[in-house]
Amino acid sequence: MMAKLPRWHRVLFSPACERNKGPILAVLQDWLPAHAKVLEIGSGSGQHAIYFCQQIAGLTWQASERQESLMDLQAQLEVQSPTLPPAIALDVTDAGQWPSQSFDAVFSANTCHIMPAAAVPHLLAGASRVLRPSGLLLLYGPFHDGGVHTAASNAAFDQHLRSLDPAMGLRDAIELVQLAQNLDLECLADLSLPANNRMLVLGRQ
Repeated sequence: MMAKLPRWHRVLFSPACERNKGPILAVLQDWLPAHAKVLEIGSGSGQHAIYFCQQIAGLTWQASERQESLMDLQAQLEVQSPTLPPAIALDVTDAGQWPSQSFDAVFSANTCHIMPAAAVPHLLAGASRVLRPSGLLLLYGPFHDGGVHTAASNAAFDQHLRSLDPAMGLRDAIELVQLAQNLDLECLADLSLPANNRMLVLGRQ
């Protein structure tokens, strides 16, 4: 009988990350400064951290996850990209878990619609605190505008998420931008990406 692999040996893989890494990379190459230091919120499988550091010379990428998922993420990074800094535990609602150092950018993909709606303002506020004066907050995923979805598939996905947990669901890009403006973060770009996704680029002008 084959022995069961230890928990740390599991291979994490996200099909969504594999599909979207190319379009996201193009945005990062356009917007990030040279030798950027980036904090990723909700690194999941670590695929974005690994791929972007392979593709962008001089990039420093700080991966993070909630405590319960940190061990799996770190094991993945150690195998696939041992030169990356150790992943850190970060719950966006816990101000004490946000890093004390500053970053050129905070990046998060497909997290806003998964985290509870009440956590999203904490994400924006925490990012505002750790960003350098010219720093950027880059939020990738599906969004709606005042309840108007950009595609029927997004509306169906939103309904599905809310059926699983009423606290989940696609977020209103207009509302996100307004919340960001209260933190002195302006919407610098709202980029349309494949599969009805968008990248909101927020920063101080």
